[in-house]
Amino acid sequence: MKKLSLIIAIFMFSIAGSYSSFAQNATVTVEQDKAIAKLLEYKKDIETANIYRIQIFSGDRSGAEKSRSEFQSSYGQFPSNITFETPNYKIWVGNFRTRLEADRALLDIKKKFPSAFIFRPKKNR
Repeated sequence: MKKLSLIIAIFMFSIAGSYSSFAQNATVTVEQDKAIAKLLEYKKDIETANIYRIQIFSGDRSGAEKSRSEFQSSYGQFPSNITFETPNYKIWVGNFRTRLEADRALLDIKKKFPSAFIFRPKKNR
């Protein structure tokens, strides 16, 4: 009986060992159209992404226009827009992908606009 159980055990181990030796290896290559990469870049620019902005002004319309023109003359590399949220006009600048990018820009912007701060705009639904 011991010999039979020993033979069965050896047989089971040999089957288990041979099973792993027949494993298959493969590599996958993905070929995609270049337009897909462009679409992904466009999607990143849309406001569905989590972005940070800097608000440099909140107040009346004439003050907003004046602040925006001052900002554009000093910091033309950042996009800016005037947004109306009752009862104030606000100047929002930048589309920063990370908080670190926004913090670096804020350090420079605060020299001319000391009340500037970073925020995350609410997504439009």
